[in-house]
Amino acid sequence: MSDFDLRAPVGATKKKRIVGRGQGSGLGTTAGKGNKGQQSRSGGKTYVGFEGGQMPLYRRLAHRGFSNYPFKKTFAVVNLREIETHFKDGDTVDMSALVKKGLAKGSTPVKILGDGDITKKLTLVVEAKGNGLVAVSASAKEKVEKAGGSVAVSADA
Repeated sequence: MSDFDLRAPVGATKKKRIVGRGQGSGLGTTAGKGNKGQQSRSGGKTYVGFEGGQMPLYRRLAHRGFSNYPFKKTFAVVNLREIETHFKDGDTVDMSALVKKGLAKGSTPVKILGDGDITKKLTLVVEAKGNGLVAVSASAKEKVEKAGGSVAVSADA
């Protein structure tokens, strides 16, 4: 077989079915839509959840209460184990440092959790508001302070 002799296998390519082009085509007059009824008309569609005139399920069920889902806050999680491996003794851990080390993205707020141990004296700078390093768990704060570090809240955020 030559390179220029390639073709699709038999049955792989099919001719497009063109409807509504006269009786001789085999798909004329009603164009495959049957005779009468909603589906045969132009624009004859129903909406999502339509049940043929029966009261739809979404209207039969009660919808009460409040959902906090649209307003929920999601945090990117950074554990102390990762901070221990990426930072040196005496470093300041803030949002820009986490982004620079590849532990966080700049767009998502970050929470530091106390999973793992820490032996270095680090300063965690927590922003009061905004999309930065906005939270430190109680166990993480306790472990950082036990290692000789501190957790500071910045006022400029």
